[in-house]
Amino acid sequence: MSSLILCAGGNENFSFAKSIGIGMIQASIKTSELCIKEKPKELIFIGTCGLYEKGELLSIYQSKEAFNIEYSFLKHSFYSPIKNEINLNVSYETSYKTNSSNYICQNKEAAKEFAKLGLELENMELFSVLCVAKHFGIKARGILCATNFCDERAHEFFLKNQKLAKKKIEEFLEEKNII
Repeated sequence: MSSLILCAGGNENFSFAKSIGIGMIQASIKTSELCIKEKPKELIFIGTCGLYEKGELLSIYQSKEAFNIEYSFLKHSFYSPIKNEINLNVSYETSYKTNSSNYICQNKEAAKEFAKLGLELENMELFSVLCVAKHFGIKARGILCATNFCDERAHEFFLKNQKLAKKKIEEFLEEKNII
């Protein structure tokens, strides 16, 4: 097998992708199981994302850089001894810095603070997928479509745009001959 296309599942299922679960823990476990079983040469994670400050809704963003920066980090209230960033040295057109957390940002001021750190996108699973890929020595990237800005209307816009975002991802994959 060469490339393995992954998605979170739930409302973001694709007929041509394997579901890995929603959130960082489920994604880590299922992606690891799939890597052991299927031995892919590349992982391609597809899904939706939120924008912290800049960008266009319903645009496609590719990422090979992911972070796990929690809100508590912004407030200097907690520290962590674990590494909270990963950058796979894979060359793709452009790579956007994606933050992953088990929580979705719906606070515009917090989103601005994440953006000041250089973070551009938010997706719950990408950090896990890239960490697993690095562990197994596999190339990996995320292909994400923005459904919302990270503000008080984040969930409303996510629901409104999710179906079209999935269609845009599929069109992008077809255009790039990935599917």
